[in-house]
Amino acid sequence: MRAILPHHCLLCGVTAFHRPLCAACEVDLPHYSTAACPVCALPAPGGQVCGICLRRPPAFDRTLAAFSYGFPVDRLLHAFKYGGNLALVDALAQPLARLVAVQPRPDLLLPMPLHPSRLKERGFNQSLEIAKPISSWLDIPLEACACRRTRDTPTQAGLKLRERRRNVRGAFACDLDLSGKSVAVLDDVMTTGATLEEISRVLRRSGATTISAWVVARTAKEA
Repeated sequence: MRAILPHHCLLCGVTAFHRPLCAACEVDLPHYSTAACPVCALPAPGGQVCGICLRRPPAFDRTLAAFSYGFPVDRLLHAFKYGGNLALVDALAQPLARLVAVQPRPDLLLPMPLHPSRLKERGFNQSLEIAKPISSWLDIPLEACACRRTRDTPTQAGLKLRERRRNVRGAFACDLDLSGKSVAVLDDVMTTGATLEEISRVLRRSGATTISAWVVARTAKEA
């Protein structure tokens, strides 16, 4: 029955059959193609390590981002994350999978954890849902429960960098021995990198030797 029911593109409304987006809208998505710092993925001349990362190297080693955060990716992520539109998973996961497929494979893929109260409220962890198909497509072991969010932090939206760092300080724990492991942490959006920085510190203490940040979308400048 599903094969004969037309689906409509979530952006322009034209018939897209079984796909959440039509082919034209998929092509027009803002893929993150700017020359960027390989560590934090902020725009940097020639794709060199930026001054911020040279002065204060983060706890993670590199960042890969599929999209620039802005219209219409922000709408898609909002519909997925807050509207529960799980039909968008592949549309968000596939571009990231294509990007990371040509990079060295990590030993483990770790989704950014949600606090239990936030998970109960939302019903799913958006980072885990995106990580599942990528793990399957690229044959990377997924450790869904390796990391825990130990306290329910207020949303990072609207906070400056220093406030964001303070907000997530001590918010994570890792229950897995990662000695000698390379890991990738998957999150939906990277703004200042404060959350990824904090969880990466925990992963370092657990023994991780190489940490990559994989994100669906990256803001083009520090907040």
